Amino acid sequence: MMITPTLPTELKAALDGKLQGFSRTDAAQRSQKISTTYRAGGGSGTIKSEADALAYALARMPATYAAVAASLNALTEIAPNLAPETLLDVGAGPGTASWAAAEAFPSLQDFTLLDANATLSRLALELARDSTRLADCRYLPGDAGGNLAEVSQADLVIASYIIGELGESEQRKLAEAMWAKARHALVVIEPGTPAGYARILALRQQLIAAGAFVAAPCPHEKPCPLTAPDWCHFSQRLPRSQAHRQIKGAEVPFEDERFIYVALTRTPPATRAARVLAPPDVGKAEITAKLCTEDGVELTKVPRRDKAAYASARRWRWGDAVIAES
Repeated sequence: MMITPTLPTELKAALDGKLQGFSRTDAAQRSQKISTTYRAGGGSGTIKSEADALAYALARMPATYAAVAASLNALTEIAPNLAPETLLDVGAGPGTASWAAAEAFPSLQDFTLLDANATLSRLALELARDSTRLADCRYLPGDAGGNLAEVSQADLVIASYIIGELGESEQRKLAEAMWAKARHALVVIEPGTPAGYARILALRQQLIAAGAFVAAPCPHEKPCPLTAPDWCHFSQRLPRSQAHRQIKGAEVPFEDERFIYVALTRTPPATRAARVLAPPDVGKAEITAKLCTEDGVELTKVPRRDKAAYASARRWRWGDAVIAES
């Protein structure tokens, strides 16, 4: 099912409960330092105390959740019959991706989270304690790369904002290990930077060679047709709560999270959809949209005189799937 980019009510309530008595000024200072480290591709080693973990969750959980939600929406649109019962959340941190997966897939019954940061794992379990879906989740301590071999297979494996913490050889090992654990699908999300795109591209190429099929965002398993300085990425707008604005030191009531993802499946998708690669240009006479298609990147022009097609194209947004009508 398609889900919204906003945090679920239960998660918001749990975060609000943790906020009681917590200094917003302290949280803002901590979150700024942690966010800067994450944006630079650093690890979670800077998160050492409960205050650090909560500051990170308040600053980054909303945007991470929105990016994961958008990625899972893209997967379910192309593979509507996917109904995973088990989830493995690799590099789970405070459990953000697991919350998004629980919303996207009512079929999920079993949640396993893996992360080496004990402080974040404690916070994840506290946030999930009163959840109707995640209260019984298992959180396994351990390094995403080194401890994955000991974990059981899952129908769906998710890794959000984690592979950038590893070196190139470790990234390849982790990609192979995650694919081995994915019974039906693997979704990997990274920051929407040229470096994040390069990591996703390498993982995509490696796992296609291992037999994976691309459900989204690409409509093919061919090499990416984009060339530098262009790179594939998407943007998800999310509302900011008052607490979120205070911690971010922001006045604007929304945030745009830039991200890149790939959703891989064991079986070829029944539907192939072109992907809108940038905000369409809506002119008086026509709409021009940059689409990734099975045949490469195309600038598609939809004339206003074709009323039905024009009306449809007016609804296209950056990142949308465009499924050809048969």
